[in-house]
Amino acid sequence: MNDDAIMKVDRRGFLKTSLAGTTGLVIGFYLPGCSEALAESAAGAPPAALNAWMRIGTDDSVTILIDKSEMGQGILTALCMLAAEELECDWKKIRTEFAPAAKEYFNPAFGMQGTGGSSSVRSSWEPMRKAGAAAREMLLEAAAQEWGVDKAECRAWNGVISHVATKRRLTYGGVAEAAARLPVPADVPLKDPKQFHSIGKSVKRLDTPDKVNGRAEFGIDIRRPGMLYAVVERCPVFGGKVASFDATKANAVRGVKTVIQISSGVAVVADSTWAAMEGRRALVVKWDEGANANVSSDSISKLFEERAAQPGAEARKEGNAAAALSGAAKKIEAIYEVPFLAHATMEPQNCTADVRADRCDVWAPTQFQTIAQSTAAKISGLKPEAVFIHTTFLGGGFGRRAEFDFIVEAVEISKAVGAPVKITWSREDDMQHDFYRPASYARLTAGLDADGWPVAWTTRIACPSIMNRFFPGTIKNNLDPTSVEGVANLPYTIPNILVDYQLTETGVPVGFWRSVGNSQNGFFSESFMDELAAAGKKDPYEFRRHLLGKSPRHLGVLEMAAQKAGWDKPLPAGRFRGIAVLTAFQSYAAQVVEISVNRSARTLKIHRVVCAVDVGRVVNPANIAAQSESAVVYGLAAALHGAITISRGRVEQTNFDNYPMLRMNEMPVIEVHIVPSEEKPTGAGELSVPPVTPALCNAIFAATGKRIRRLPIRPEDLA
Repeated sequence: MNDDAIMKVDRRGFLKTSLAGTTGLVIGFYLPGCSEALAESAAGAPPAALNAWMRIGTDDSVTILIDKSEMGQGILTALCMLAAEELECDWKKIRTEFAPAAKEYFNPAFGMQGTGGSSSVRSSWEPMRKAGAAAREMLLEAAAQEWGVDKAECRAWNGVISHVATKRRLTYGGVAEAAARLPVPADVPLKDPKQFHSIGKSVKRLDTPDKVNGRAEFGIDIRRPGMLYAVVERCPVFGGKVASFDATKANAVRGVKTVIQISSGVAVVADSTWAAMEGRRALVVKWDEGANANVSSDSISKLFEERAAQPGAEARKEGNAAAALSGAAKKIEAIYEVPFLAHATMEPQNCTADVRADRCDVWAPTQFQTIAQSTAAKISGLKPEAVFIHTTFLGGGFGRRAEFDFIVEAVEISKAVGAPVKITWSREDDMQHDFYRPASYARLTAGLDADGWPVAWTTRIACPSIMNRFFPGTIKNNLDPTSVEGVANLPYTIPNILVDYQLTETGVPVGFWRSVGNSQNGFFSESFMDELAAAGKKDPYEFRRHLLGKSPRHLGVLEMAAQKAGWDKPLPAGRFRGIAVLTAFQSYAAQVVEISVNRSARTLKIHRVVCAVDVGRVVNPANIAAQSESAVVYGLAAALHGAITISRGRVEQTNFDNYPMLRMNEMPVIEVHIVPSEEKPTGAGELSVPPVTPALCNAIFAATGKRIRRLPIRPEDLA
């Protein structure tokens, strides 16, 4: 998602009510942007203004409903750490559940329930802690009343309340029901960070044991009584439709129950996924390929070139770049281009739906529960409150599971056949029917003064718009901010800057991809910045450092990365390095990549990546390191191998044989260093994807003298 500002939580307004029942204490906490309605009574429905719930059982268990999707980024553990820090519960007694789709669980970053834009911790930083603090105070008050003492004489620690003077003790479960009958304190002071005992320390992830022993339930694991299985034959050309189909041979396949046409193609429904796939192989479909049948990578590149020759919607304008360029001592120009990229999640897309007359249940590895619910409601004809979204673990997300195409298919088929249906995509389905990271074209120009310092910078981007498709109506004056992020917010002190954008649709569906516009634009801007350093005959690190005087957090990660990489020390013979720095999702990252190149063999070895990040106050350092490492892997895979190419309106890649991932023998040593900060937490999951590609390409320039302006890196680039 694009980097929306998180609204400030009103401490006095967040706690609204409590519910009493056999489960013990239930605490709700408020996030801005949600409904203000309150529960009418303890026996009534959950308050509409809440976005998450904490349940403390009489068995001392603490169940925390997680309103975000867990796709490997560690958010389940991080959110529990926030609540547990204030609650002072026994960490071993924590249980988790994924929250249902409801307004109570809206993410204020989006105004709906969803996970993306590295927003999970920053949007939950205060609400989760406030919920824990309020629950703790209620438990203390209940114990004090039972003992007939002042609450100030009681202490809570590790799930136990003790009376200091008499040494009496009660577990949380022992007073949970009594606490639930107490009024919820409206303004509980939160801890001073100096008092934290768990936040800021590395904690083992809560979901790891279940993922190791197989108890964790992913979408593809779902089984329901009477469930059928389906696969869909989709038009190979984007936007194409079914002209006609013959299901005679498909229906003859053992296990096939029926063949039906749905909005995305022709579905084969069977008693097993294998039977459905065999039936699909026997299916005969004629397609109306539509307007995109002649689209190709070459035609798209030519379209970008034509559009980039014309002025676009202004994203940033400071000074007079044209005048500064005309008077510059030296002018540098470059064209950069990147291809479409697939998400390639390890778990292919899938969904299980059960549509009945009075309700619809959907089990899905989704990033956007609100969209899943509204989509299923529209198809089923039911009201949204009759649609129940059961979020599973996600076997990778990267933005792909913010989409809802797999949900549409499952609900349509279940409604048609009157039974629970699981739809499963093959790897080929997933690769050829994705919503891709946009291909993009950048025209960059800069001017240097006589001393080699930049006086002007211009960038024109031509690419499709994600927001124009996903959130139509958000585009104003043909400007999509996500298409220019990573260059429109250039942090360097340059007096004259112009960034504009040519919204250029291609017929190829595009979607959010890990780090969104920063992914390609970080490559453009930080590679070109390196070109300016070379043209000005300056060290790439010192050049950036000189220009970041007004951006202290950029400067902080840049200096840490350079220092930890030993930038001021000579490298072993045959080793070279490059550097890059940028911001994404309110966080900051810099990387130094160290490589060697065998120019005769045209091969590259990446030895080391030093990554420095500033993500504000850190909740779980181990998780920051893991996310930074995985982001580096994701970025390197794209730089070295990633390319979705189009021919006759079709994706040419089918599986990992022609869309490879980074292999173990290509993996560098990765060092992650965290800049200490007392700022509120910001995003980490996507932050470290964008810098690695420009840092790598800048290192290749240091080794070969060649600039890489088009991805992925090819053998001829290394000669």
